[in-house]
Amino acid sequence: MDITEICMECRNFFAPASKKDDKSFIHAGTFTISGHNITPLDFIQEGQYFRIVGSAMNDGVYCNDTESLEILTDETFDGAIWEMSVPRAFLTMCADIDAWRNANEAVDSSNMSPYTSESFAGYSYQKGGGVSQGTGNAVTWQAQFSRRLSAWRRLNVL
Repeated sequence: MDITEICMECRNFFAPASKKDDKSFIHAGTFTISGHNITPLDFIQEGQYFRIVGSAMNDGVYCNDTESLEILTDETFDGAIWEMSVPRAFLTMCADIDAWRNANEAVDSSNMSPYTSESFAGYSYQKGGGVSQGTGNAVTWQAQFSRRLSAWRRLNVL
C-alpha cells in the first residue's frame, strides 16, 4: 500500500488536531537514518504514521514499525518529520485501494484489445469493465474511489 500517493492525492497528511494550529507537529532539523532507525524520532509513538520531507532518498509516509522502517535507505538529511494522526477509516480505504489496484492494474495487456469499442458490418462492441462510461478511458483508482477520497480531501496540504 502506498499511503504517500493517496495522502498526496487528498492533499491531507493528517496533522494531529491539537498541534495543527501552531504547526508543532512539524519537527525540522538534521535527521540520520541508519540501520533502519531514525535519529531523533522520539516524538513519534510506536505504530504512529509520520511523513519525511526534504530527504533525497526517503521522502514519503511511513509507520513507526519494523516493517516500514526496514525500507528506509541510510542517509543524513536536513528536513522535517511530520507527526500524523491517520484515522483507521482512511487506512481501511488505503487497503481497499491497494486490493483494487492489484486486481485491476496488473491485467495482462497482451490479451486485451487496444480498442474500447469496435464496429464493422453492422456489428458494434464496447468494453464495459475497466472502462469509464462515456469517455472510453480506463478506470483509475482515483475515479473508482473518488467518493470515498472526497471525505479526506483538503484544499491545502496542511
